[in-house]
Amino acid sequence: MHCYPELSFQEEKTSVYIQNQLEKMGIVDLQTNIAGHGIVATLSGEEGPVIGLRADMDALPIEEETGAMYTSQKKGVMHACGHDAHSAMLLGAAKLLKENQKAGKLPGTVKLIFQPAEEDTDEHGLTGAPHLLQSGAIDDVSKALALHVCPWRKTGEIQVHPGPSMANIDNFSLTVKGTGGHGGYPHQGKDPIWLVSFVLQGIYSLISRKINPLDVGTISIGEIHGGKTANVIPNTVQLTGTMRSYTKEVRSQLIRELQTIASIVETLGGKYELEIEHGEPALYNDRKLTEVVRRSAQALYQNMTIYDEPFGMGGEDFGHIAENIPSSMFFLGCGFEGENERKLHTANFEIDEEALPIGVAILVECVERLLAR
Repeated sequence: MHCYPELSFQEEKTSVYIQNQLEKMGIVDLQTNIAGHGIVATLSGEEGPVIGLRADMDALPIEEETGAMYTSQKKGVMHACGHDAHSAMLLGAAKLLKENQKAGKLPGTVKLIFQPAEEDTDEHGLTGAPHLLQSGAIDDVSKALALHVCPWRKTGEIQVHPGPSMANIDNFSLTVKGTGGHGGYPHQGKDPIWLVSFVLQGIYSLISRKINPLDVGTISIGEIHGGKTANVIPNTVQLTGTMRSYTKEVRSQLIRELQTIASIVETLGGKYELEIEHGEPALYNDRKLTEVVRRSAQALYQNMTIYDEPFGMGGEDFGHIAENIPSSMFFLGCGFEGENERKLHTANFEIDEEALPIGVAILVECVERLLAR
């Protein structure tokens, strides 16, 4: 899967490969073409709970620079976030759980969810998880689990956290409109670059002066575009950026405050247009499920180091599932001992494959504990 990565909503060959692997294991109850190329495979045992295990499948538009023997064969596309590893571990869990089913040791049902398009949105602004939920394929799932490889932790370590653990994501585009003209006669127009200078001050003071220091939230500008030459004042300047938060309250406050800051330009004689794209919700880990993950890891690996910290301000579309179904995601250490971190979403990202059986074992142990209740 690492050699042949596919971008969001394009995971056709990845999906076929996964289906073939499942069928070789004797897992034939498959729902396919979900959200494009997603798969939900069902293992039914005795009457009992329905547990969902989710892995993502898509890659990123990055040219790989690892030099590994399994380097991506597709120019400009790379599994730089470990989704190939996630799918591989879910296949490993599928194999072990199928053995449990054959032995009559599956007191419930497990749904193996191979989800496409975690990284990018379609023309409707949706990633794969909302489409998965809309399909009805996991309506009967009572609890859901997922993992994510974690290069800032070494192999043999995991990171867990109950409650909000990854961020709400809201990207924005702000167009500030003034009146352009000759750079030698700025008094004859309404300089949008000058107007933007006040907006920037407001944005960069928002977190320190408007958001409670005990809350989690941030806002960043990623792009500024305006003007083409030294002696011409442009008519417009465009800013794009992102807002991140952990709670619905802070999410709403950031949006309101940004709208107030943008309106400054009107008091100075300009105009503005503000567009906000609402992305993934914060990943909220169910406390009881997170404790099951912790106890499962401790039971399997008594000397394992378990870090209890939020996972950061990145986004994760598993948050959509966690909004609808009690869920928990844990981060699986995959960093190489004695080496610098090979960071997610970079051209040299790579995992220590010794982490793979650890992830499989924890997923299966969690399922067995949840079905035994």
